[in-house]
Order: sequence, then C-alpha cells, then structure tokens
Amino acid sequence: MAAEPMEVDSGNGVLFRKQSLYKSLDESFEIQKEMYKGQQYSQIYFARLHLMRTLLYSLLPTWKHHLPACTVLGLEEGKECIIVGTLYKDMKLKPSILDEYSKERSATPLVKPHNFMHSDDFLVLEDESGRVKLRGTLLVPSIYVTGIVVALHGKETGAGDFLVEDVLEAGLPHQIAPNLGSGDDKYVVFVSGLSVGSTISNPLHSQLFVDHITGHLGDDKEQGIAAKIVQVVIAGNSVEYPRGLLNGQNLGSKDQSRLVEPIKELDIFLTQIAASIPLDIMPGTTDPANFSLPQQPLHRCLFPGSSAFNTFRSCTNPHSFELDNVRFLGTSGQNIDDLEKYSDAKDRLEFVERTLRWRHLAPTAPNTLGCYPFTDRDPFFIETCPHVYFVGNQDKYQTSLIKGLEGQVVRLICIPRFAETGVAVVLNLRNLECHALSFGTQFGA
Repeated sequence: MAAEPMEVDSGNGVLFRKQSLYKSLDESFEIQKEMYKGQQYSQIYFARLHLMRTLLYSLLPTWKHHLPACTVLGLEEGKECIIVGTLYKDMKLKPSILDEYSKERSATPLVKPHNFMHSDDFLVLEDESGRVKLRGTLLVPSIYVTGIVVALHGKETGAGDFLVEDVLEAGLPHQIAPNLGSGDDKYVVFVSGLSVGSTISNPLHSQLFVDHITGHLGDDKEQGIAAKIVQVVIAGNSVEYPRGLLNGQNLGSKDQSRLVEPIKELDIFLTQIAASIPLDIMPGTTDPANFSLPQQPLHRCLFPGSSAFNTFRSCTNPHSFELDNVRFLGTSGQNIDDLEKYSDAKDRLEFVERTLRWRHLAPTAPNTLGCYPFTDRDPFFIETCPHVYFVGNQDKYQTSLIKGLEGQVVRLICIPRFAETGVAVVLNLRNLECHALSFGTQFGA
C-alpha cells in the first residue's frame, strides 16, 4: 500500500512528499515451511540443472538447430553435439576444511590469499550421467565459477575430454516494460554499510544524510527535491559489533549493554527516516541475522522505535520489489564478494552483469557461499529481468546501463560502504538515471 502523504518543512509553506505504489516480491526468498531434515546440497544443484536445462533447450533451435543434444555419457569421439550441464572449476588454491586440521602439522604457515585462482585451474561439465573435462581456448576458467549451467557445442577428443567450440549462456531473462519517461521525477535512495558501532562510522555523516533526505537541510529547491524521495533502501551491514565480544563466552552486564548499543543507535537513525519516508532494511554479513543465504528479515523487536511506523519494512537478502511498475532486485554484496575470490573481472560491475547474464544471483552457492539446502527449488534463479539491479557494500560507487537482445534495459548499481565513503546513491524512477550523494566531507580546524 502507498504510504500516507508526509510533510516536508519549507520556508514557503508545506511540501507534501510524493508517493509511489510498492509491491514486495520477497516471497521466494522467505524460508517458512521448509525444515532441515538432513537433506544434501546436491538437491539444489539438481533443481538448478533441471530448471536451466529446460530454458537452454528452448534456446537451442535459434542457436545450433542442426546439432543433436546429448548427455555426457552419450558422447561419441569426434561427433559434434551439444551438452548442457553444470560447470565445476577445479581449483588448486581453493581452501579446504582439511587445512584447518593440517595447519598445526604444516611446516609453512597457511596464507589466505585475496583470490584463489591459479594458472592450473580447469573446468569440468557435469550432468546426472557423468562428468567430462573441458578443453579449448573459448571457455576461460578465470571468468567462470562452479555452479553455472551452460550449453556447450563441441566434440569428444581421443583423450576423453570435450573440446569446446562455442558456449551458450542463458542471457538476460524476459523483462516487463516499465512506464519510463512519463510523469514527475521520483527518487529512490540506496545506502549500505552504515556500520553503526564501528570505529570508522561517523555520526555526523549519518545525521547529515538523514537531515538531507527528510528535508531538514537546504533551501526551498533542495527541500523540493527531498520531497520527491519515495523510498529508502538500506542494503546490509547496518551495524558492527566490537571485536572480541562475540567469542562464545558468557557476557557480563557491561558487555551486554555494549552489544545492544549499536542496534539502539541504528533504531534512532531508522526512526528519523521512517517518520518521513518508506524504508526497506536488508540484513548483511555483520547484522544480527542468519549467516546463510537467503538471509531472513531482521526481527522487528530489534527496532522498537522505527517498527512502530507502517513505512518501516524489514526485508530479506536478496531483496526484490516493485515501485510504480519498476522492478528492483538486489543483494547486500555477498554474492559479488564471493565471485571475486574465485574468478576475475576488470571491476565489480562486470561481476554484477555476469550474474544477470547467467540468470543466477549466487552461482557459487552452496559451493563456497553459504545457503539453505533447498530440495525442490533454487530461489536464486532470476526468472524475470529487473529494471534496477543493485549490490551493496562495495568499495566504490559504480553504475552502468546494459541492454539485452530483446530490448531489456537494466540499471546496474554498486553501492559503496557508507561508513568508509560517506556516499549514498540516488535513482530517478522516471528515467533510471543515477548519481552519487556524498556526505563524506572532512571538517578540519
């Protein structure tokens, strides 16, 4: 439902905040009736393969209609065909749980590199019938990760490998046409990595941000722009607890109060926003939520002040919603951070675009990224193409506009960590234009 009209103070009278029609699409990310009964992670891979293979088979007639499709077990030496399966990347440097047990016996200390790629890495394709090692220069191991489903054109070699001659990825899904270019400007504000409670968090920057978007700063023109902000999205890592407190030991009363302080401070921050603007908050890695994806909404009892407003929404991570028929999809950044450890790209935006073209939000889950062991579905499959795809807690602000073969247009946004950069991101719903909003000025003596 649309929020009630909210007033924004102005020297010339009262400005009424613009409204937009909001629709939550988080249902697929909510874990409600599912129960863990010892199920294996193989089932989510089977569900992903079945879903993606059906999709890729439907694309084959327009790609390589003259070639037969076969399974890994049905490969014949020298015969050209198409196989569809899940990629597995064999990585020499990939961490193993056995390292935890062997490190005390190891003569050399175990170093944790930022990226686990190696020149000897190679790709394997798997389906229900078997697996085959992939050869050729077309499929570059540094670009792909374990968990992606692709269709490959090639033939089996005498050595029993599969020589890849062409690759078909799922590509951008179908997109519902938005009503762009008409109506008035309406803005959505994104912020992530507030890290309330950390040493780098600057309360002045946070308060400037709140005062600006709620219309308590600036002249009539600034306040007029603030009145057009219809939604605020907080994309994870809103709090950070003092290191050493959560060590498994019982906490004294003094430590307990220190643990509660960041959440109390965050609630005060959120209450100021929710009193004026509809607000979505997503959990992240440092927030008091479940570790594995999809992360469930932060409990409302953590926010006694802000949750009293009907404009406050605690959402899942990943998070999907619609505003005035513009569809949004985003995460708090774990999926892109994990891709950077196991593959290579020129920047974070390229990782973001790849997940969209692979039609999968988190291809590395559950291999290297924690996720719930779903049995009959894969919630990270991107069924409908969003108009805005955002990722929180990145090193810097980046954005680009990409287009699909069917005319899809998607605004990609990397939202920087606010505590480090003092930067939020503003998107115009009317035309998907985007710009940074900086509050990171340092005041010297």
